[in-house]
Amino acid sequence: MPLSLASNKTVTLGKPGFMGKSVLQKSTTSSSAGRQNVRFAIRAAGYDAELVKTAKTIASPGRGILAIDESNATCGLRLSSIGLENNETNRQLYRQLLLETPGLGEYISGAILFEETLYQSTTKGKKMVDVLAEQKIVPGIKVDKGLVSLPGSNNESWCQGLDGLASRTAAYYKQGARFAKWRTVVSIPNGPSELAVQEAAWGLARYAAICQDNGLVPIVEPEVLLDGAHGIDRTLAVAEKVWSTTFYYLAQNNVLFEGILLKPSMVTPGNEHKEKATPEQIAHYTLTMLKRTVPPAVPGIMFLSGGQSEVEATLNLNAMNQSPNPWHVSFSYARALQNSVLKAWKGQPENVEAAQKALLIRAKANSLAQLGKYSAEGEAEEAKKGMFVKGYTY
Repeated sequence: MPLSLASNKTVTLGKPGFMGKSVLQKSTTSSSAGRQNVRFAIRAAGYDAELVKTAKTIASPGRGILAIDESNATCGLRLSSIGLENNETNRQLYRQLLLETPGLGEYISGAILFEETLYQSTTKGKKMVDVLAEQKIVPGIKVDKGLVSLPGSNNESWCQGLDGLASRTAAYYKQGARFAKWRTVVSIPNGPSELAVQEAAWGLARYAAICQDNGLVPIVEPEVLLDGAHGIDRTLAVAEKVWSTTFYYLAQNNVLFEGILLKPSMVTPGNEHKEKATPEQIAHYTLTMLKRTVPPAVPGIMFLSGGQSEVEATLNLNAMNQSPNPWHVSFSYARALQNSVLKAWKGQPENVEAAQKALLIRAKANSLAQLGKYSAEGEAEEAKKGMFVKGYTY
């Protein structure tokens, strides 16, 4: 509606990329025109340039994210698979092995850490964040407090952790973290209900705004779980609903799109569906969903692997990079980077070098996939084994 200078109105100006407080500007025209109130949205925080720079650094060509932010309980499952006790010393040794891998920074731009690791040092007394800095890898931090049952839903969940998030993110920034992760999930077999989608999207938007206000680039991750017997078209419809709702609420919360990263699931059939999709089909459906819902202002799409085998996750990423995209399309893998590493290490000091070589093989493979140059020729059979876990918790 055209602005009438003769009326008294409050008009909100700005765009979704802005966040912060409103400033009241008064203007007058003539004695008969009256007074007009105009509200401009300006950013209250001073981190804009840093947020954009951090996001662009992580979304740099041929590089992606190593996710080692498993909770202590989930990390314990990893360790128990090779016969190790779940204690702080073993978690330290394992994560130190990963982060000290020579040449890792050539393929990895960011590492998501659990709080324990962010504040930890190596066995030689060097801070883990300093180990990352030497490799030019940006430290990140998991900030959510896990999934709990969502009352009033169809046996669905919501993600907790907003209470105290502002003070925690400020402390994490001081410790050296520069980006954050918050994982919430949507289940197709359980609906998803409108309530679950709205709760997931709103929680992510609030988390993102709080992170940006404290200098951390938020990774926005509403994971559409692979659980179910549905086809790929059903996954596409749900993913579009989830992401369009998420971006609506991100805009409502004045989140700076240039200062976020996304961590979506790939659009695939449910794990129990009778027909498996090819990498080319998955790429087509996934990119279709992203182009319909994600603004080009977002610098990076860092896919989760979601229980795919190491090779499957890499092949699918490679298929998505066969032609130019509006965003950096890359990876943020946990199991799809670590599975071979654990099997090579076996908890033995003499196997550290072999384990680090296994990590570099996977990191390089996904680096090539980000550039659209990967080939699965010569991949080990172990890397082709699926890692899907029904109702997976992190």
